[in-house]
Amino acid sequence: MSAISPHSAPDLASSHPLLRSWLSRPFPAVMGILNVTPDSFSDGGRFDAPERAIAQAERLIAAGADIIDIGAESTRPYKGASPVTAEEELARLQPVLPAVVALGVPVSIDSMKSQVAGYALDHGAAIANDVWGLQRDPAMADVVAAHGAPIVVMHNRAAVDPEIDIVADMIGFFTSSLDIAAKAGIPRGNIVLDPGIGFGKTAEQSMIALARLDAFACFGLPLLVGASRKRFISTVVASEPQERLGGSIAAHLIAARRGAAIIRAHDVAETVQAVRVAAAIEALR
Repeated sequence: MSAISPHSAPDLASSHPLLRSWLSRPFPAVMGILNVTPDSFSDGGRFDAPERAIAQAERLIAAGADIIDIGAESTRPYKGASPVTAEEELARLQPVLPAVVALGVPVSIDSMKSQVAGYALDHGAAIANDVWGLQRDPAMADVVAAHGAPIVVMHNRAAVDPEIDIVADMIGFFTSSLDIAAKAGIPRGNIVLDPGIGFGKTAEQSMIALARLDAFACFGLPLLVGASRKRFISTVVASEPQERLGGSIAAHLIAARRGAAIIRAHDVAETVQAVRVAAAIEALR
């Protein structure tokens, strides 16, 4: 199992050094999720106190996380999240970010607001992760370009439409995002694409996105997949978020086989073990 299939491999020489270090490995990097929010769909309220958030970051790193993805506003892919101002988001982030950065593992800032992303990148975050793919906040692309940081461009939709060809929609969305990035001066080698499992999609569309992940090889860019504990799993086997480890790992192994270079997960130790064992087995074929 390779992180990116040979026919779609990004140009390592032009990739951002941080991305290059992961793309050169035979298994995906694992991004550990750290939600410092009261209302995230799976673990809201568990780590909203700074000391608990920092302790969780330490646990994720000990479990093998290559990246810590900090989010201070719930971007849950279902209804029920409460929007917050940039000031409130920063108030949640500021007591946590410096201490997590000091742990020495690259930090990603999960925010759709350029003000928050800019603060985080100024204070040691290494990657921006925008759930609206540079298409919500018009200043986001310029902020990312100014910092020379990698950016995760995620597909999203304001409303679910079960009638559309979701893969075609995603390709169109990514094409628009890449145009925005180019105009802002973000190097192509700094960009990671994320299909946005669960965001603006039916459960079936989320599974189609995973099944046809290699359709995005046309962009020649690294892919990030975050299927962890998502609701589509419960449409196959009834389960609550905390009961979806098996489904999460199944989805992530399929994603890795179809080209995902980064896996975003709540259950880091189990995910690290799964992707590395699968890669070791595949290497012996």
